[in-house]
Amino acid sequence: MACNLLQGPQQPVIPTPPPYSTAAAPVSDLEPITVLPENVVFNPVSNIVPAVDPVIGALRDEVSTQQLQSYVQMLESFGTRHTLSVTDRADYGVGAARAWLAEEFERVGNGRLQVEVDPFLFTLNGITTEQQNVIATLPGNGSVPGAIVLVAHYDSRPVDVNDGSSRAPGANDNASGVAAMLEIARLLSSQEWNMDVIFIAFAAEEQGAHGSLHFVTERLIDDLGITAVFDNDIVGGRPGIPQSVRVFSPGPDTSLTRQVVRYLDLIGGLYVPQFGVSMIDAVDREGRYSDHIHFLDVGVPAMRLTESVEDRDRNHNALDTSDLLDYEYLRQVTQLNLATIANIIGAPARPQPPTISPLETPGQFLFSWQVDPEATGYAISLRPVGRDDFAPFRFVNAAEAGQVVITDLDPTVSYAVSLAALAENGRLSLFSPEIILQQ
Repeated sequence: MACNLLQGPQQPVIPTPPPYSTAAAPVSDLEPITVLPENVVFNPVSNIVPAVDPVIGALRDEVSTQQLQSYVQMLESFGTRHTLSVTDRADYGVGAARAWLAEEFERVGNGRLQVEVDPFLFTLNGITTEQQNVIATLPGNGSVPGAIVLVAHYDSRPVDVNDGSSRAPGANDNASGVAAMLEIARLLSSQEWNMDVIFIAFAAEEQGAHGSLHFVTERLIDDLGITAVFDNDIVGGRPGIPQSVRVFSPGPDTSLTRQVVRYLDLIGGLYVPQFGVSMIDAVDREGRYSDHIHFLDVGVPAMRLTESVEDRDRNHNALDTSDLLDYEYLRQVTQLNLATIANIIGAPARPQPPTISPLETPGQFLFSWQVDPEATGYAISLRPVGRDDFAPFRFVNAAEAGQVVITDLDPTVSYAVSLAALAENGRLSLFSPEIILQQ
């Protein structure tokens, strides 16, 4: 969202933290081993590397600027989507917008999306109303646990945060994010995937991200197994701005959230190479917020994607109209999200971190892990601590995986080590949590 922090998003009292700590565990105090196990492979080289999968590539190419523009214009047509706007009209106000959203999820879901409305009470300016998040779940085939969550808020507001009557088209903030989400739901619903995807259109974001607060407080108790949250908020672009997207995620650089952003950048480089990812080490812009913040509050990896350069003069007023957006820019944002999520939900399961044992010679280590029968290869990331990408990599065929010795690491460098599984079609899983390798 683009508004100031008012009283700030409320802090939920919750659930169970994620299964992995955000702090990497050092292994440099291990004793060197002198006897290697049998069938160890030294300095492996593999031709199984991350690549553009034909199915995901075809879905990327199907992202439609016409469809995105149609979604934005439809949401704009409701006049305002303010939380205090009318709910008893079919053509105007927040009630009409949320009803259309539920119907549109049903329409684009190819019979596979499970659509529900998640109501909650919200009091603003002394007025209590029922607000509704709209949730659509695309079940996976059950072979990979967990769920990826794609969110965007659908409410809008004029200059006065309490004004439920004035025009608030909210084209960029945030019909653009909802449009991207609907288009991704349409395309992903055409295929079967290994992992669940949950699409959420949040309500009441503009007054403190209350829709996501409700979801995190009430629904995460059900242990949805959320692996990562992608929040698209103000992603419509406009002609002339840099062809890249800002991604806000807090450090340290070994946190799981930063790791998912590096993965987004890696997959984007394969599928949308002309469209950059600017990784920003912050929860959000100073004094600002969006729905991802409540997921971060409870330890779930979450990030906010927003356009490369904002026009603050068109935030929260009648100037935020659909004719000012750059739908080719929005198409690329949508492609980036789509390709990243499709790789995660279409690849083998995310591996556990490898066990790393030093050899007697400095710079030589034994990497051990359990091989997934669904994987055809692995990528070992040996990221120097502080670097913003996963490189350098070592690639290993599944037939040689499980016991690997690397003999040429720099003893003066501290590495953040992680492991990802590869499918035959080039799809890449998320990387395991990092382990710090210090010598």
